[in-house]
Amino acid sequence: MSETTRAENLRAGWKPGQSGNPKGRPRGSRNRVTLVALAAMEEGADAIARKVVDMAKEGDISAARLVIERLVPVAKERPIFLALPDTGSAEGVAQAQAAILQAVAAGDLLPGEAATLAGIVEARRKALETQELEQRISALEEKK
Repeated sequence: MSETTRAENLRAGWKPGQSGNPKGRPRGSRNRVTLVALAAMEEGADAIARKVVDMAKEGDISAARLVIERLVPVAKERPIFLALPDTGSAEGVAQAQAAILQAVAAGDLLPGEAATLAGIVEARRKALETQELEQRISALEEKK
């Protein structure tokens, strides 16, 4: 068979841009090596967990840290209880921002928490500003 005939035969069944396996690999399917490794780990997981707990009981600090990290994961956020003034006006928004700053200065809020809370108050300020601009535009349109 000549080269041109072979190339023509290969192209005859396929269109440009068409995959040889249109469905592809099923979503979530795992490689055989991964499946074998997971099976091996599952077989020894109980024994490993018991050994780590035993080592922690014997005073191994690394093992104790590992056990505690798994039992009580680090909290990423915590509820914040901070009395803020009414943010229905620009003055209220300014007072809320001042209250947030004072809470950080007093150590009641962490700086990251304050930044998040200040972002929420800022979103409220923008909403008030948009509402005020809409009212002004409506008033100008009514005058015309």
